Amino acid sequence: MIPRDFIDTLLARVDIVDVIDRRVPLKKAGQNYQACCPFHSEKTPSFTVSPTKQFYHCFGCGAHGTALGFLMEYEHMSFPDAVGALAQDVGLPVPESGEPDRPKPPPALWDALEQAVQFYKKQLKQTPRAIDYLKRRGLTGAIAARYGIGYAPDGSPLKQVFSDYTADALAASGLVIDGDRGRYDRFRDRIMFPIKNIKGQIVGFGGRVLDQGEPKYLNSPETPLFHKGSELYGLFEARAAIKAAGRAIVVEGYMDVVALAQHGVEFAVAALGTATTPIHVRTLLRHTARLIFAFDGDNAGRKAAWRALENSLEALQDGKEISFLFLPEGEDPDSYIRTHGQAAFLQLLDTDTVPLSAFLVRELARDRKLDTQEGRAALIKDAKPLLDKIAAPLLASLIRRQIADLAHLQADELGLVGEKPTGLRRAPPRPQRRPAPSRVRSLARTLLMNPQRVAEVDTCWLDANDPLSSRMGELMAWLCEVGPLKPQTLCETAKGSALEPLIDELMTDLLDKDDSWDWNAEFDGAVKQLRDDWQRRRWQELAARPLSSLNAGERQELTELARS
Repeated sequence: MIPRDFIDTLLARVDIVDVIDRRVPLKKAGQNYQACCPFHSEKTPSFTVSPTKQFYHCFGCGAHGTALGFLMEYEHMSFPDAVGALAQDVGLPVPESGEPDRPKPPPALWDALEQAVQFYKKQLKQTPRAIDYLKRRGLTGAIAARYGIGYAPDGSPLKQVFSDYTADALAASGLVIDGDRGRYDRFRDRIMFPIKNIKGQIVGFGGRVLDQGEPKYLNSPETPLFHKGSELYGLFEARAAIKAAGRAIVVEGYMDVVALAQHGVEFAVAALGTATTPIHVRTLLRHTARLIFAFDGDNAGRKAAWRALENSLEALQDGKEISFLFLPEGEDPDSYIRTHGQAAFLQLLDTDTVPLSAFLVRELARDRKLDTQEGRAALIKDAKPLLDKIAAPLLASLIRRQIADLAHLQADELGLVGEKPTGLRRAPPRPQRRPAPSRVRSLARTLLMNPQRVAEVDTCWLDANDPLSSRMGELMAWLCEVGPLKPQTLCETAKGSALEPLIDELMTDLLDKDDSWDWNAEFDGAVKQLRDDWQRRRWQELAARPLSSLNAGERQELTELARS
């Protein structure tokens, strides 16, 4: 599991206001920030974000949590993915133990790939035929070195690279194939493109045939290190350029990525022998707010773009933009930038892209007779499953209205095309009523701000008539067990436990207190009141009993209580 101290450090570095404001625009409201809740439909803002407590709460539907919880709910991320996204934002490496569901690959796999990439790079330098091919494609030695491009000779030359060609690691890393006639190299007579993960480690290869042959592109298979649906070629090299350009472009092949970089467009990446996945899109949208897919302008390019659109819908975010660039027929990014130059290509990105919403509506309406009831019904039928997948609530609502207009529907008929709030937690939302204040509750909330002082409280002071007392005892025992943590970390640590609802309630109580609030003073006051109340109850209990029934200790206690 991800270490608790790492979560504590991460949440201390992250600003929840920044995390949420990038996805849901916030407005200052006193000491806190507000917005209309992204998890249910409302006209009056009831979604509150506290910069001091690093916590959000909706008083309409009850949605609440930390920056981690927000990412998990709003972007439908798993806990490890949310941790990874926040850690990437603040430049923290996630501990290796942060992937409990995926066994850590043995070092031999990493070593095998690293040895192979060094061998392939060396072979490129010694193979004029491969060098000439790259030169004809307009690549220089500098760009080949930057991307670690190499060459895999024909045959099975890895037999000379590895002393034990039968080692399991060679097959497990995808470098060799065990066939009916024995083991042989997977990549033969191909230009080799190393595929790196976000940390810059080699996880696999893409190989392009040098002359004629099939398949034109050959990728590493799925391995413990390489997962096509989650890795992107060139992302490691493009990170800084994506940030500087404020956008990323997704192209179809390795050569497109490298050719664009050769001409100064260094913010391109490519999927790896598969259609773009929602994971790809979410990964890229963590790096930039603008994502552009580039495809050929022919029918095949339009079909590929449509698959990319379908797989992007569940990763969409309000405030972020996905668009499509369709190049002239017969052109790809590689050929276009070599023929027309960098300035012309950048001009296309600035002026010729089609927003996802426009492409979606255009394709749905293509070749339909919208002047007939049948044509409009077919439009609605095909649109509904796509509209229901859109994860961005505001964008989804606008696209639904546009579809409704095309189908000649009235505003009150929008339900026919699947309009519904996205990400609802509770339906219908009900106003949240704060629990009645009590001295036990006052102490409980101050303990979230001062967990290190829990040892100063005696559970016997708790009033048994206060409904919170039994849970308060559990909270105190838990705080002693987990140790002193920041409030937002306590929230995450309590996830899935019986104490989660209580801690969420208490965090909501804290929203109206600013940085100047003296939590130590409130704690001291709450402890004094509880102790005084207990002493009064205890005196009343002892005084009500016959003196003869009290033992020596109880008589002494009664005397001391009477003096206090």
